[in-house]
Amino acid sequence: MADPAFPMSGSFQELPAAGPQLAAPIQRRPSPLAHARHASWPDELFRYAMWACAAFVLVILGLIVYELILNSRLSWHAFGFKFFGGQEWDPVQDHFGALPFIYGTLVSSFLALLIAVPLSIGTAVFLTEMCPVWLRGPVSFFTELLAAIPSVIYGLWAIFILVPILRLYVQPFLASTLGWTGLFEGPPFGIGMLAAGVVLAIMIIPVISSLTREVMSVVPSHQREGVLALGSTRWEMIRLGVLRNARTGIVGAIILGLGRALGETMAVTMVIGNRPEIAKSLFAPGYTMASVIANEFSEATGDLYTSALIEIGLALFLVTIVVNALAQLLVWSVTKGQSARGNV
Repeated sequence: MADPAFPMSGSFQELPAAGPQLAAPIQRRPSPLAHARHASWPDELFRYAMWACAAFVLVILGLIVYELILNSRLSWHAFGFKFFGGQEWDPVQDHFGALPFIYGTLVSSFLALLIAVPLSIGTAVFLTEMCPVWLRGPVSFFTELLAAIPSVIYGLWAIFILVPILRLYVQPFLASTLGWTGLFEGPPFGIGMLAAGVVLAIMIIPVISSLTREVMSVVPSHQREGVLALGSTRWEMIRLGVLRNARTGIVGAIILGLGRALGETMAVTMVIGNRPEIAKSLFAPGYTMASVIANEFSEATGDLYTSALIEIGLALFLVTIVVNALAQLLVWSVTKGQSARGNV
């Protein structure tokens, strides 16, 4: 007998039918892959634009090399690789050699680094670690202001201020104390390789100092605190906790400073003496590759003369590449492939 609370007959007919609901059309959402394909064209456009920018830089570099090689063909055919080892520069007899200019460029640039690197790193350490807050802004501003001064202004300042100081005070003192080395001998004219190195050092100090300060400022504070917690002095903290972690960036700053020193023209031309010779003494006049191009390109009358000057530009380009390659090797030798923030 059926229980009235659970009726058997008609119970299934009272339930809603499932067939029509299952047969209802299902609205499909768009596929994520299709949406990604639809929205990927801005990414593709951005990727191609970045490839075009990188390729544009390489094209410019290739065009520079092509023009230098193309317009120096006469000099290449006339002298070959002996051009880079020749010491004679005689436009009248069409005898050209670039070794004095390469020598002057390298000596003046490395002399500038010898003077500028300690001063730049010392300035950066002072501004980052020791300078009072109220003094940091003005000193940083005036240090960076040195980079905005035109090259010709440096040259004028060197002629009227630096050269007399070197001639009357610095060169006689160096000759009397270090003349036995052979680097400081000869008449103290003031104009020469030493003056060029000093003015270049002043010009690259703001470049190296600013970049070194930026690198040191991003060294984590816990590096400093950890070294001090071990009982180190302030100098040891700066040397181990800051300078060691920032060494790769500091080398990069020095490379950029060297790059500016290698290509500097006007200020060096005004104080170096402009004589194509190789002398051991830093008091002697010299010549750089950038200076000889600026001085003599407008006066070059013959095709071979012009081709020789363009080949000097090619030599300057090659010297820059070699210096940067050596600098990269230096970075690798310092870091040994490790990050700049290695172990303290």
